[in-house]
Amino acid sequence: MWGLDLLLIFFSSLLVLVGVLVGVAFLTLMERKVLGYIQLRKGPNKVGMVGILQPFGDAIKLFTKEQTNPSLSNYLFYYISPVLNLFLALLLWFCLPWGFYLVGFNYSVLFFLCCSSLGVYTIMIAGWSSNSNYSLLGSLRSVAQTISYEVSLSLIFLSYLFLISSLSLMDFCVYQRNIWFFFLCFPLCMMWLVSALAETNRTPFDFAEGESELVSGFNVEYSSGGFALIFLAEYSNILFMGLVSCLIFMGGDFYSWFFFIKMAVIVFFWLWARGTLPRYRYDKLMYLAWKIYLPVSLSYIGFYFGLKVFLFSLVS
Repeated sequence: MWGLDLLLIFFSSLLVLVGVLVGVAFLTLMERKVLGYIQLRKGPNKVGMVGILQPFGDAIKLFTKEQTNPSLSNYLFYYISPVLNLFLALLLWFCLPWGFYLVGFNYSVLFFLCCSSLGVYTIMIAGWSSNSNYSLLGSLRSVAQTISYEVSLSLIFLSYLFLISSLSLMDFCVYQRNIWFFFLCFPLCMMWLVSALAETNRTPFDFAEGESELVSGFNVEYSSGGFALIFLAEYSNILFMGLVSCLIFMGGDFYSWFFFIKMAVIVFFWLWARGTLPRYRYDKLMYLAWKIYLPVSLSYIGFYFGLKVFLFSLVS
């Protein structure tokens, strides 16, 4: 019996991972199409019908390219860090309330926060082990940015947790049956989206890849499979943050098609921001996190905690 259960969990997990990787592949195509139309051009449209096979062509090209081996790099860490980065990005998906798991996950929020914070180490190791000034500076900037916005992201999340009094993402589905948290906590939702942009190192906060000064940031020494794995991890995180955003303040109706349409709209916001906004200044990025988002999110925590205590006193 236990063997059958484990087999079912294994195959359902495999199904999720394959779905995520295929989703990431077509997200890259969607991004190139959206950026193309923003710049008044077509985007990829030659490989297959309207460019539908382009992601597979990109994957074949990336994984068959020559693998570079920087002579001064710390060889073992240099090769392990992209694999670990993708592993942590995919591990995040197991905290979601998929209906076919045979395990309960009542602390999925804690799991999400722990796994997302571990991703910082892989970026740091990738930049350090490459033994290049550009990659080291890129990784330091990326780590500083990610840690700063993880603080604000966690505190914003804490306000929502006070509202639902639970650490399970599944409970967001229950509490939003009548009204979305988007309407109850509109400023927090906007802060969450901006913090998620910074957390995933996307425009206008893509300082890890400041081309003008750092070439390509922490991944400058990577090519072929290593670069592809870092790329997959980044886009997997974008999809996941879009899904979590949809879950916590746009209804959370996880078992309907409409949920995934809303998720696609939020992910489109990531791509739209890249096509329209110029890069922020680094000192202003840190100012935004520590001097604006931190005090505001702390104030909201106090407000929602007081609101919850007040409502409990009314009920009792």
